[in-house]
Amino acid sequence: MEELTAKVCVLGGGPAGYTAAIRAAQLGASVVLVEKDDLGGTCLNRGCIPTKALLKSAEVYSLLGQAGEYGVPAELSARSPEPELLLARKDTIVQQLRAGVELLLKKNAVTICRGTGTVLPGPAVEVLHSGEEKTLVRCEKLILAAGSAPLLPPIPGLEQEGVMTSDEAIATAAVPKSIVIIGGGVIGLEFAAFYRAMGCEVTIVELQDRILPGEDVEVSAALLRAMKKRRIRFLLGAKVLRIDRQDGVLSVSYDQNGSAGAVSAERVLAAAGRKLCGLSPDVAELGVQAEGRAIRVDAHMRTSVEAIFAAGDAVGGRLLAHLSSAQGRVAAENAMGLNTALDSHAVPACIYTDPEFASVGLNAGAARSQGLDVITGTFDFRANGRSLTLNNRDGFVKILADRTSHAILGGCILGPESSELISELTLAVRMQASLETLADLIHPHPSLSEAISEACLDALGMAIHK
Repeated sequence: MEELTAKVCVLGGGPAGYTAAIRAAQLGASVVLVEKDDLGGTCLNRGCIPTKALLKSAEVYSLLGQAGEYGVPAELSARSPEPELLLARKDTIVQQLRAGVELLLKKNAVTICRGTGTVLPGPAVEVLHSGEEKTLVRCEKLILAAGSAPLLPPIPGLEQEGVMTSDEAIATAAVPKSIVIIGGGVIGLEFAAFYRAMGCEVTIVELQDRILPGEDVEVSAALLRAMKKRRIRFLLGAKVLRIDRQDGVLSVSYDQNGSAGAVSAERVLAAAGRKLCGLSPDVAELGVQAEGRAIRVDAHMRTSVEAIFAAGDAVGGRLLAHLSSAQGRVAAENAMGLNTALDSHAVPACIYTDPEFASVGLNAGAARSQGLDVITGTFDFRANGRSLTLNNRDGFVKILADRTSHAILGGCILGPESSELISELTLAVRMQASLETLADLIHPHPSLSEAISEACLDALGMAIHK
């Protein structure tokens, strides 16, 4: 068996893992990164990046159907989508970014060890390669970043032909005429936006009585209305009982508040969430403590076992690639003897639906549960000039601030380019900026960002355009 020795070994090559590996190398460590699949993890290969590529293609196709509204001759919009070209564009983007990650690792002298890793005392990692050969990696510090995988709920019939997880959906060329999506969370909503824009009939079956239960109630309801306007059907408060297949058609039986029903479609997408992969039996045997299926860590990403750290989806919480990257950096710095703590009170979250949704910090419900006295301000994109020129008027900005100090505690944006706009609010929450600071900040005109300053003015009772 080949043996390697390193200061730091990282198990997992996703956003948390490759970031940790590069940062540890920058700090002078010899680093081995163990990855059994493609570098970049779920985010780059089967999640964030490929879904956004497909959503952009769907947006272009949808815009062609609206060509007349922009003064463009309607005959230019008569073509049908070519799924193979959509997948080819998506694959090109993914391959380019994956090659970029590998180049960054090599430039930082990180040794990439491909195979399935098993954690041993020491710490050490035994890596099983595809040819049944093994490599033993001995290290001083170990960072666990094994990520997550699609969750398959215990539904009879889930193994039927035509039932997919997000992994299969990303790799499937043909767009079905109809689809039932089980789950109204981030994954389900984004795929619903894609399929609907491509002309597919979409039904979402969600166990909760509203979509995005952890987000602001007002914004959650507004996104639901916007997606219904695009003729996406929702069955809320509905539990899926089973899936049957007959004559090439899938039938999803459900119970909705005590009433039985069924909905049929060509395909079914199981998008009920993700399962954490970090707490494998070998890790548990070392005495690494857990909270449910998540590895327990402190603000320094230390586990309960000395010399072992963890980051990314393996530690649970909000499964966000950018948060995973931050956790990976913190884990690496502490593994190298620094004293870095993760500041997680200003972590943005984005959903790339139509319209987009983004949030950061506290929402009104969370503030009330903490007993905080707050004020809010809103501004509708229907009154924003740039939004009108983009023909994208749905949504609004909502700001939450402390009533006394006016420090911005959180905010959410439903509307065009929300995933870009949220960074201004993220900085405001991180720096504890006041409503007055953003209200007085001169924003370009016309721009979508003007809606943020207008929402702050509204909270102060000084709204100009509302």
